[in-house]
Amino acid sequence: MIRPPHPQRDAAAKPVFWTVSISRLFDLFRDITVEFDDRATIVPIPLGFEEAVAHIRERLQTERCDAVIAAGSNAAYLKSRLSIPVVIAKASGFDVMQALARARKIAPEIGLINYQETLTELAEFQQTFALPIMQRSYVTVEDARAQINEMKAAGIKAIVGAGLITDLAEEAGLAGVFVYSSASIRQAFEDAFDIASATQLDMPLRRHERATSSLRARHVLADLRGESEAMQALRQTVSLYAKSPATVLIEGETGTGKELVAQAIHRESMRLPGGARPFVAVNCGAIAESLLESELFGYEEGAFTGSRRGGHAGLFEAAHRGTLFLDEIGEMPLALQTRLLRVLEEKEIVRVGGTRPLAVDVRIISATHCQLEERVAKGQFRADLFYRLGVLRLSIPPLRERREDILSLAEWFLKNALAEMNVRPNANLHAELQACGSALLGWRWPGNVRELRNLMQRIALFLAAEPLQALTPGFIGKLAPELTSSAKEAPVHVRNEASMSELMQRYDGNRAAVAEHLGISRTTLWRKLKAAGL
Repeated sequence: MIRPPHPQRDAAAKPVFWTVSISRLFDLFRDITVEFDDRATIVPIPLGFEEAVAHIRERLQTERCDAVIAAGSNAAYLKSRLSIPVVIAKASGFDVMQALARARKIAPEIGLINYQETLTELAEFQQTFALPIMQRSYVTVEDARAQINEMKAAGIKAIVGAGLITDLAEEAGLAGVFVYSSASIRQAFEDAFDIASATQLDMPLRRHERATSSLRARHVLADLRGESEAMQALRQTVSLYAKSPATVLIEGETGTGKELVAQAIHRESMRLPGGARPFVAVNCGAIAESLLESELFGYEEGAFTGSRRGGHAGLFEAAHRGTLFLDEIGEMPLALQTRLLRVLEEKEIVRVGGTRPLAVDVRIISATHCQLEERVAKGQFRADLFYRLGVLRLSIPPLRERREDILSLAEWFLKNALAEMNVRPNANLHAELQACGSALLGWRWPGNVRELRNLMQRIALFLAAEPLQALTPGFIGKLAPELTSSAKEAPVHVRNEASMSELMQRYDGNRAAVAEHLGISRTTLWRKLKAAGL
């Protein structure tokens, strides 16, 4: 159903969207655009991938754009390379079923190729109704071409997918069935309007770009990768918690993906459909104590020397009707803990230097890598706040406790890292990684998934420079000698004194390198070293 148009507004006040598409999607965008002409200025860009990125970056130097709308692998490519919001049009389950029905009329055996991941729901549907559907996923164009050739060899005559897939299928002499519908494109436009509306808020986020994130959650439930029992249970918990507006406390070692989980909860939430409402993240350990209060609660004009004329909205106001993610909550000073508790109880904030309470509707998700119970016992964290933040609690398992996921994650990260550099993965990549299993599975991964991802990016760089280099245990050992060190015998928890000492030794006392490895600020690292007596 098309929403009624907004009253005509001045062109300068309307949001500006650029639709980026090639092939069949360009025609679909063109047909839908006319429905939104009175609400936005919409500019079509008939380019893809590198050409689109270069074109957009050049235009952004002189033009305004509130959001880019794209789909499939093209959208994912733009999203990782542009500083402005990229809305990804997604095919609904109904779109997929309709496309499969059209393909079934062409041939009895059909294929479906998705970007990055297969549809688990469709696999269950296949088993129930005994439908012969071959599913595959791809990362690069070469991946997609290889999957299509494999399907062709298997006797598949019709392939369902996005524009790239249908083009390549027809290039291979097969029937290509386009998966997107008008409804899914309309929804992408509506999501873009929500984002454009949210980003009009006065956001203090720009002052601390490294400490805070944008007003949109990028990650979804499917980004919590892994088929181990622990990860399946984690995804089920995320889906359950998304149905409640209660506070959530996420516990996990550094590098396990706490913010990713928080974003997935936000995106899955029933009260925030599609994650279009604001998601604001702040690292409580990365902002100086003197600034954190004004960042969270905002300030009135004249509250302190150098304050902005007219005052400044805080992160609670920016996150109104959405989610505020408080990372490293254990680093929050006691004085601010008291203020935060009052906000949770009263659902209103008072700006620094002000007296007027402002009502806020914000869901709080917090995260910590430390044991908050221990901090409570030592008087370093308020017990009442701890229980108020942890109405719902969730623990992310470290990578060493789900070793069955390591090799599949490594392959995923390596393929994506190679794709970032436009390098085609070796046809034997999967087998070569399996042969390196002893080295990868034997390491304790103190930096967890982040450490594994970083290693795969390092490996990808060297593979790109040496295309004929095979991925062998010896090659990995040269790039990551720690994997074969004797220190890997005993599991190490990065939060304790021994592991901090070991990390400082590994990086020759380079605190910046240790902070980057742990994914924390230098200020937080200094506190940890001081607490460990180092």
